[in-house]
Amino acid sequence: MKVRVAYTDSDQDMSLTEGLLNGKGIPFALFQSKRPEEIIATCQGMEVLVTQYAQMRREVFDAIPSLKLVIRSGAGVDSVDLAAAKEHGVRVCNVPDGSTLEVAEHALALLLAIARKVPLLNRRVHEGRWTYKDAVPLYRLHGATIGVIGVGRIGTAFASMAKGLGMRVLAYDRFVKTLRDDQAFMELVDLKTLLRSSDYVSVHCPLENNLNLLDRDAFALMRRHCCLVNVSRGGVVNEDALYEALSSGTLRGAAVDVATVEPIPANHRLLTLDNYICTPHVGFYSLQSADEIATKVVEEIERFLKGEPLRCVVV
Repeated sequence: MKVRVAYTDSDQDMSLTEGLLNGKGIPFALFQSKRPEEIIATCQGMEVLVTQYAQMRREVFDAIPSLKLVIRSGAGVDSVDLAAAKEHGVRVCNVPDGSTLEVAEHALALLLAIARKVPLLNRRVHEGRWTYKDAVPLYRLHGATIGVIGVGRIGTAFASMAKGLGMRVLAYDRFVKTLRDDQAFMELVDLKTLLRSSDYVSVHCPLENNLNLLDRDAFALMRRHCCLVNVSRGGVVNEDALYEALSSGTLRGAAVDVATVEPIPANHRLLTLDNYICTPHVGFYSLQSADEIATKVVEEIERFLKGEPLRCVVV
């Protein structure tokens, strides 16, 4: 049977995927091709490409005329040139709901970690210091205001968790004009109002149309005791401006799961700051989400091969 499906790259345990595809009689190939030239070399003749970190640039669509479908095994599609895909008649799908709770929970973990200075205090204890004074000042989350930038699935889930902590929730989303009933606990405001009024800001918007959304001007509007959380994409936050804000005391702290360049360089100056927390883009992951994403990707492949309507089409 002709192989029509390839996974360009994956760092996940593929045993569930392999079992599901074999059970459906769908042969596939697995590569570790992330750069366009590698994808072009390995994936000739394929109709379906499933990508994790691979860069699906215009030259890939130009060079693989057999390609009909790209499935991004996650929510973000900024690694795919959507305009080029559309021009070549290639549909692009994603899995927008496979790790909603995981990312929201990770944002909550980062919020608590930066608010209570957990990494700093842990490090001090390991160094032999046992005093709460290394954490002074700390602020209560209950009653504080959190601004949520981007209130899609993840932003709304996180906002609900923050509300559960007794926080006042402000929301900004360039695509949202009115809140749904399940978002009624938030207050919809413009971006400047959110930045000026929030004790904490959490970012949940896509990179598209939001590059450098939080820059020097944005940080200048924020309260000096404000802390930033970012689990969306690194480029939404200008890292030079972030360093200046953190090192000067314009911001109290930042906790992020993403970087403009990933992995973040070991000598990056942000990593020298005690008030900067960074985790390695792990927010999407749990055992449950990995299985759910793998299953939904295989189901989408099966729908394509059977000529059925696809579930999550981006273009």
